[in-house]
Amino acid sequence: MKIKHIVATLFMTGLSLAASAATVTHTVVIQNKVSGKQTVETLPGNKLKVVFTYRDNGRGPDVYEDITLGSAGQIEQYNVTGKSTFGASIEESFSRQGLKAKWKSKADEGASDNAQGVYLPIESSLEILGIATRALLKAPGNKLPGLPSGQLALKKMAEAQVTSATRQKAKATLYNIAGVSLSPAYVWIWSGPGKDAGGPGMLGIVNPGFSVLEAGWEGNEEALLKIQKEIDNKALVDMARTHAKRFDEPVVFRNVRWFDAESATLKGPSDVHVFRGRIASIQPPNTPLQDVAHVVDGTGKTLLPGLFDMHVHTASWDAVLHLAGGVTSVRDMGNVNDFLNEIRTRIDAGINLGPHIIPAGYIEGAGQHQSTGGFVIKDVDEGRKAIDWYAQHGYRQIKLYNSIRPEWVKPLAEHAHARGLRVGGHIPAFMRAEEAVRDGFDEIQHINQVILNFLTKKDDDTRTLLRFYLVGDNANQIDLDGPVVRDFIKLLQDRKVTIDATMTAFEYMFLQRQGAPNPSFNAVSPNVPASLRRAWLINSMDINDKNAGPWSKSWQTMLGLLKKMYDAGIPLVAGSDDIAGFTLHREMEIYVQAGLTPSQALQIATRNGARVAGVADRTGNISVGKDADLILVEGDPTVNISDLRKVALTMKAGTVYSPAEIYTTLGVKPFAAGVKVEKAQSLVK
Repeated sequence: MKIKHIVATLFMTGLSLAASAATVTHTVVIQNKVSGKQTVETLPGNKLKVVFTYRDNGRGPDVYEDITLGSAGQIEQYNVTGKSTFGASIEESFSRQGLKAKWKSKADEGASDNAQGVYLPIESSLEILGIATRALLKAPGNKLPGLPSGQLALKKMAEAQVTSATRQKAKATLYNIAGVSLSPAYVWIWSGPGKDAGGPGMLGIVNPGFSVLEAGWEGNEEALLKIQKEIDNKALVDMARTHAKRFDEPVVFRNVRWFDAESATLKGPSDVHVFRGRIASIQPPNTPLQDVAHVVDGTGKTLLPGLFDMHVHTASWDAVLHLAGGVTSVRDMGNVNDFLNEIRTRIDAGINLGPHIIPAGYIEGAGQHQSTGGFVIKDVDEGRKAIDWYAQHGYRQIKLYNSIRPEWVKPLAEHAHARGLRVGGHIPAFMRAEEAVRDGFDEIQHINQVILNFLTKKDDDTRTLLRFYLVGDNANQIDLDGPVVRDFIKLLQDRKVTIDATMTAFEYMFLQRQGAPNPSFNAVSPNVPASLRRAWLINSMDINDKNAGPWSKSWQTMLGLLKKMYDAGIPLVAGSDDIAGFTLHREMEIYVQAGLTPSQALQIATRNGARVAGVADRTGNISVGKDADLILVEGDPTVNISDLRKVALTMKAGTVYSPAEIYTTLGVKPFAAGVKVEKAQSLVK
């Protein structure tokens, strides 16, 4: 779910609490459920003691900080310990005297003789950005360097009046801190009487389904989120007006090689004509134009169907990144239903930038380790009602999650199938994948859920971190040529079950040592903001000298199983479950590492996605009459799959977008130069 990405951003954009009280508590609320808290104790000598902890989906961080602030309100001494979301230890320190500073984390170690600005820990509480906010409010132009690198800028966005549970009223101001992530980093700061005696502290942060607000003020989430979304929507509207280019005349890709996803072969060069949002014609190269047209020179480039990311949890700014990465269709695998509906409506109307969104209906069982989003049910009858809701709102698939009871799977699957919906998801705890398939699963999400079929015992609770550590510790012992694996693959064949492996979601988990480059994002790391680049040096899983070798072998088992399933004809789809755009490109590289050809991997990310999503009649291939969902790539990804990052132009239903322009706006260095769309007169008299 997106919670882990929200918190990853907030670790780099945490906020301060009101300094006027000895201890201030903030409440973590996830999908209307109190899930944790943050406390900040103010001690003599400008010292703070911070504890930040929460639980969702069987996991969450435990952060313990000791902070000393200087006279300018910036961090002079910092130490953090604890556990990360996936169980790795957190250790980081920073100290500064004058302009001399040194720091050490599990990712890096460094020093500076000119340490100006605000130190940003890699894994922290939400208190950190409040410290940064106060410093930025005092700084000239509200700008300061970020330490160890980067540049921060603060911008006031809106004001609001809020009311406490005891009917106390106060004012708060919404700020955005630029320079820490690929999307706006919003934070609400106290600005009213009685709340600013020690400098502007934090009211909190709000996101759809996830909020952290000062205790006693939690009831303001909806009103604050409405204001914040209005600000966000205005920026997104401006993005759409700037970057969406629509043409009345035909658009012609001249002299271009093009990928036929049905046959997984490269064809051309040809001229591919687009008119009124559809592929109108494919003709020999340089065929004389019959009318005025807009021409794109495709010489030396490759035209592909728009990519499908079949495992996302959509957010508004992620949708923009998808287009920049050449992703024109996504399948949302679980979200806040009202929020997702709003995003879909805005994108479909052309108000926001984003891909086509095909939703899957999220259903989770109530319990101690439950995740949130969609519907959380207490029995089969509630599950049937949730399925009916999804069917009546145009969903074509449901996703069952970890806390669904095993005995519920068969009746829920039968009800979904009766309504014409496919069934997939995580394998519920205390159940094996083969049992879920026999009870009606049409699809399995995540390669670890497949691997667990060969590892779990009756009482293993895979709602916990066990679903990761059990795989890392033991997958290396699986005999991929043995009868157990053969029988399972035969079951998948017989039942025509699809696998959404999301390999990239596990690559760094099982391979990356602390401080080493993240293998999933190493190729794009030089292009992103410095704070994100540094955050990628940390692995939230606890890889150490003892388990690094076995886990690496377990990763090889996962790759081997992926290849065996492909060779057996099991339908695979490409999903990321991580940062939009970037991750899907890496997913394709991993498929090639597993032994598929680049063309086979591309077929999975295009034709297969369209088929499983139920939209192959209109998209997923370059053929006459299909929607003009197309991407123009520098180089030839059928030879070098890594060329897939070099998207020079994205077209969704005939509307043209420049990835270079979008990336630049979002603070990302482009991976390819843009291409010109030039107006040409008819060559026929």
